[in-house]
Amino acid sequence: MTQSPAAPKRSTTLTQGGQGGPPPLPPPKERRRLRAAKSLSQAEIAVKMGVSRETVRSWESGRSTPRGRRRAAYAELLAEIANDLSLAGKRSTRRNSWTDDLPPALDTKGGKSPARIPVGAAMNSPARPGRVRPGRVRPGHAATATAVTPHPGSEREPSGPATAPSPTPTPTPTPAEAFDALCSTCAPGLVRQTYLLTGRRTLAQESVERAFQLAWQRWPEVAVDRDPESWVRAAAYEYAMSPWHRLRPTLRHPDAPPAAPADRAFLKVLMSLPPAQRRTLLLYDGVGLDLPETAAETEASTPATANRLMNARDVIAEKLPEQAPTPEALHQRLGELCGAEKLRPPNPGRVRTGSERRARFWTRAAIAFTALIVGATALTLRTAPTHYEPPRSPGKAISGVPPRMGPASLTIEDQLLHKKLREDMSSGPEKLTPLAR
Repeated sequence: MTQSPAAPKRSTTLTQGGQGGPPPLPPPKERRRLRAAKSLSQAEIAVKMGVSRETVRSWESGRSTPRGRRRAAYAELLAEIANDLSLAGKRSTRRNSWTDDLPPALDTKGGKSPARIPVGAAMNSPARPGRVRPGRVRPGHAATATAVTPHPGSEREPSGPATAPSPTPTPTPTPAEAFDALCSTCAPGLVRQTYLLTGRRTLAQESVERAFQLAWQRWPEVAVDRDPESWVRAAAYEYAMSPWHRLRPTLRHPDAPPAAPADRAFLKVLMSLPPAQRRTLLLYDGVGLDLPETAAETEASTPATANRLMNARDVIAEKLPEQAPTPEALHQRLGELCGAEKLRPPNPGRVRTGSERRARFWTRAAIAFTALIVGATALTLRTAPTHYEPPRSPGKAISGVPPRMGPASLTIEDQLLHKKLREDMSSGPEKLTPLAR
């Protein structure tokens, strides 16, 4: 990483002011909160400190702690940020960077060019501490994490004279307030990401709304998650990429393409990619996740994720040779494409109402189905026989046994003789002794 010319001078000044023992540092969550509240990226902090972005990320996650001159410089930098925020009254407010940056960029009717869309506002996810390149400012992560998962141990380490006094503790937000903060912060960017994944505006809005409904139904699980926005993003992507959508009559025809010819060509190439490659490209070059995080979210191995990314870039370079498939160029191009579309994010109150109504419907359906099964079982037990009756087998002829014989039928001579005897018979001795003729 290129070191800023002012970094050595600042490091020397901070070292001279930090003699006499290691200066205290705030907790890792407070470091990340101060950086995000100042709208600084990890890459910008790394440039000021003269270290890599991974080192700054380790400092903010608590895996490592700076020492020596870097510790003094880092402590003084955080103290200056804390002083600025306390004087301006920004430590107790949570700003939504999307509402501040996106409307001018999305106002294409007013003469704004899509190329002037801020990359960090149009594409970056505001609550994901992922891979950020220089020039990508991703504010809002700390505000979302604080609103969603307030940690009980809010006490800070004792700081020196340069640390600003701690403000009055704010009351813990309710689950509805925390969910509304998460939805208001993450929904606008997530709708645009889903649009790039599907190419359909209505499906993108529906997918994000269903994902937040599912998050509200499982809010105890989502609230304690390390990255709630990643949880919602995975749910929205899974719903948007479901193959059952092709059977819906409203989604059989494609949406209207973008107005700009360049955007139309780029979106066509993007939709021609397989869904797995498209999702990998969006997460890595669009959202800004690193390779292991992209592999974990797509449930694939790191080599497979790298191959998908390389194949997607090769296809874009082959079909659009005028656009260089570099990470910065792809990120800028994706930001311009999604920023040119006016997509409506879901309303938090409507999402919670719809989620509760949906949960009540399926609960009642499950209760009715269970009652139906219980009734059918009771009826079967009532009408079923109490003992076993073996069925009677049908009779059949047995070979080798002579048929049953009876008196033979009379011939014609026998019938005539029988008739004659009945007519000529008398009651005299002739009956006993026949007469000779």
